[in-house]
Amino acid sequence: MSHDHSSCCGGHGHSHGHAHDQPPTEGHADLSGPPEAPILVEVTRGGMVESVHRGRACIVDAGGRVLAQWGDIQAPVYPRSAIKALQAIPLVETGALDAYQLTDAELALACSSHNGEIRHTRLAEAWIKRIGLTVNDYECGTHLPYDTETAHELIRNGEAPTAFHNNCSGKHAGFLTTAVHKGEPTKGYVRFDHPVQQRILGVMEQMTGQDLSHAPWGIDGCAIPTIGIPLGAIAYAMARIGNPKDLPDARAEAVTRIRRAWRAHPYLIAGKDTFDTAMMQASGGLVLVKGGAEGVGCAVLPKEGIGIALKIDDGTPRAREVAMAALIRATKVLSEEQWSRAAKLLNTPITNRNGREVGMVRPAEGWAV
Repeated sequence: MSHDHSSCCGGHGHSHGHAHDQPPTEGHADLSGPPEAPILVEVTRGGMVESVHRGRACIVDAGGRVLAQWGDIQAPVYPRSAIKALQAIPLVETGALDAYQLTDAELALACSSHNGEIRHTRLAEAWIKRIGLTVNDYECGTHLPYDTETAHELIRNGEAPTAFHNNCSGKHAGFLTTAVHKGEPTKGYVRFDHPVQQRILGVMEQMTGQDLSHAPWGIDGCAIPTIGIPLGAIAYAMARIGNPKDLPDARAEAVTRIRRAWRAHPYLIAGKDTFDTAMMQASGGLVLVKGGAEGVGCAVLPKEGIGIALKIDDGTPRAREVAMAALIRATKVLSEEQWSRAAKLLNTPITNRNGREVGMVRPAEGWAV
């Protein structure tokens, strides 16, 4: 790894009272990234590189030092679902998790972007029932399960997907649980100015070390706000999940519990045939991984107290996954035996319709590995 040892974080956290619930249309920062961000991933076919993916990435420790970086890590990015572990902090910190006697399984589901498999949806359904609500209280919307077999089974049975199948249903169960516990309205819990979202905004400020009062923001696929945060600050927040030594006691306890649940239930975090689950299973818990939409990815290395964040400029999942594998490889936290179980995550074969391997998605030469 190249070494920088610069600081990525400053500022402080504080609460906000924004009354509007539409993202500002003027003055947005340019989220497209620098035009010449480094090439992180290349796609081959036969003997030729057919496509390339540019992006930005960094590795940061819990003291805010940038251990390695590629490209501009100060420009804001929408972290999307890659920071669900941060959004779950109030679920623990407010006492809502314990008040409803929820377990590490539910806490892991709150941090997940799951496949919508039956083990995910049953857990979400039982959770919502436990807090006295129904699927109709969800405001995340509905989509077919990401898991192809589950989706096909629904279609064969003539059944429509519900909000339980939404990959964010665990996160939203956490939001609703916190609202119920705090005596707050459940209707409109996805709005920017709702106490649930304002509480999360304050947590994100404190964890990232940023003043987000004037940060660009938009609306995520599951209807909640997504806030533009510098990539380096996102990695810093991940590092503090790994090593919460400088956090207040209650928050340190909350992130420790989240980290434990994240590690204990890699299948609940994503599911069958997913990068996140496969990488965590291969690593034996040495790495915690969470991908998000539009090419954003985060990782926590708890033993080292290190956080990783990356953004693929064109938003491609295949590049995000290979780039994240390359970044994890660069930290040297996994043994060769563990990498032998994750080899196809670092160099992903491309097959044609006949199942023949015809190319590869691989890290570009000369950066992380």
